[in-house]
Amino acid sequence: MVTAYSVLIVEDEEKLAAILAKYLSASGFECHVVTDGGEVMTAFERYKPCMVLLDIMLPNVDGITLCKQIRAQSQIPIIMTTAKVEEIDRLIGLEVGADDYVCKPYSPREVVARVKAIMRRVNYVAEQNQEALHGLEVDEQTFMARFNNESIALTHVEFLLLKAMYVHPGRIFSRDKLMDHIYSDDRIVSDRTVDSHIKKLRKKLQSIAPEANFIHSIYGAGYKFEPI
Repeated sequence: MVTAYSVLIVEDEEKLAAILAKYLSASGFECHVVTDGGEVMTAFERYKPCMVLLDIMLPNVDGITLCKQIRAQSQIPIIMTTAKVEEIDRLIGLEVGADDYVCKPYSPREVVARVKAIMRRVNYVAEQNQEALHGLEVDEQTFMARFNNESIALTHVEFLLLKAMYVHPGRIFSRDKLMDHIYSDDRIVSDRTVDSHIKKLRKKLQSIAPEANFIHSIYGAGYKFEPI
């Protein structure tokens, strides 16, 4: 049986996967564990999880490839786990579409806290009503954005950034304030990370609405949403 709060744990270290499943199960999540990268997409289709915890180093198919494959068909949150510090910029820079990351070694409690924080944001946004502005529509039930009824595929983080500014057109958001909308914990995230998210979001909006200019940079202050 598939529940609304199932988590797919993709981790080739079986003991670590079992510990994560134990902690998440104790917090009310239904967990499904996959240890082989080659079996992930089958499990993803079968269990239809609300979130994926995805390790980078996996047998047969690596986590980065899998993240791209999942993102191509779904906007559910993906938390990557990695022991390779040099991979963090790629993950958060949205080259692969990850929404969050956890560095190994990590505390299972930290992972549970990250999962809960993201699910709170997902549930909050899902409760809001669908809105449309200047041809741009934000559908909070499906976590999709559309321009003149044409879908724009956004990652979870991109959607949260767009939503934060979209509901307050003209308001200037500092990078710190935008970080508060996408990360609820007290992690240290550089301004460059936010800029990278915004750059990707702008590119997607411009690809589908080349004549529109939705997101504006305000020198020394941050960003604002104001259709022109």
